Parts: sequence; C-alpha cells; structure tokens
Amino acid sequence: MTYELPPLPYAYNALEPWIDELTMTIHHDKHHAAYVANLNKALENTPEWQNKPLEELLSNLDKLPESIRTAVRNNGGGVYNHNMFWEIMGPALQGSEEELTEKISKLAQNAFNMAGAWVAVVSAFGSLKSMIEQVNNAGMTRFGSGWAWVVMDKDGKLSVMSTANQDNPLSEGLKPILTVDVWEHAYYLRYQNRRADYLKAWWNVVNWEAVAARYKMFKG
Repeated sequence: MTYELPPLPYAYNALEPWIDELTMTIHHDKHHAAYVANLNKALENTPEWQNKPLEELLSNLDKLPESIRTAVRNNGGGVYNHNMFWEIMGPALQGSEEELTEKISKLAQNAFNMAGAWVAVVSAFGSLKSMIEQVNNAGMTRFGSGWAWVVMDKDGKLSVMSTANQDNPLSEGLKPILTVDVWEHAYYLRYQNRRADYLKAWWNVVNWEAVAARYKMFKG
C-alpha cells in the first residue's frame, strides 16, 4: 500500500458548529479512505508509478497507461484534494457575524502578509472580500459535485476556478492554493441542499496560515 490515509490534523469536532463531527467522521473515515484504497488498487499492477508523489501523478495523467488513467484521475484527485482540504482548515472561529468577518479579514491579511502574498491577492481580486465572493460563486455554479479553488498560474498570478468530481488543477498546469469541497457529502447532514449557507460558514474554519504557506511554497 503506497498511499495511506493521513489522520485529521485536529479533532473530528474541531470545526463545529460550522461543520459537524458526524460529517467529518464519515467524510474522512469513509469517503477519503475509499479514495486511498481505490488509488492503491488502480496502481497495483504498475509498480513504476506506485512510488510517485501525487503531484507527479496528477500532473502527468497523459503519461499513465490508458487502462488506469481514469481511475488515477478520480481516486488520485480524491486523495490529493482531501489531503489539502483537511490541511487548510482548522479549529472554528466563534462570535457574531460582524466579529467573524473582522477575524477572518485580520487572520487572512496577516497570514498573506507574512508569506508575501497580500499584494498578489489584492492584484488578482481587488480585496479579500472579492476573492471570497468569487470562490463562493464558483462553488455555487459548479453543477453537481466538485470543488472551488484559488489557483496560481506559471507566472504567479492568482485566479478562481472550479473543477468537476475529483479533478485537480495540477492536471491543467495550475498550483492549488485554497480549495473548498462542494460534494454533497461535505455538507448535507447539516445544511441539506443549502450549499450557499455551507459556503458562507466554511470561511470560519479556514486555516489562513496553511493557505499562505501553500502560496509561499509554490511561489518559491
């Protein structure tokens, strides 16, 4: 088994009240675990690809044997996307809506400043508020299951995009900085069909230092 399910970097209930413990337990222990198992199964007869980093697999799908390409795209993407999703979240913010808005703004700006990313955010989006609105819109307009992203291109410019299913921006030559899961299993137990409410709430669990660290890693 080349790939393993990483433990959550926080308790299953750490994101409450915005994301509930049962959702996190099922999402991590069942959905994410299934992607890991299925990726290992897809690669079991191609040892030359088994020890490759996920980034290399997803960036070179066209070089994979055709017989496993779709399985690696779906399950490798599922593993990478979820690994990143857990990484860029953290213990939930608490407070009134006004207090939460202020906390998010302060935490994000401080983290981006430390990583040298704030100028890039303002240049690309005009403001943090605009970036959040664009991500939420990408999540809302993604038909069916998928993800909304902030990505970096080869020139270091940031933009927002969405992908279907478990597709990943790495496969399009882009570097993923931030992502939010808009598959129904990510939110349905608490929010049912209210994806907009989930997206609004999700920003209260973003670990901005982790997001900024990804920017710095790719920029560097």
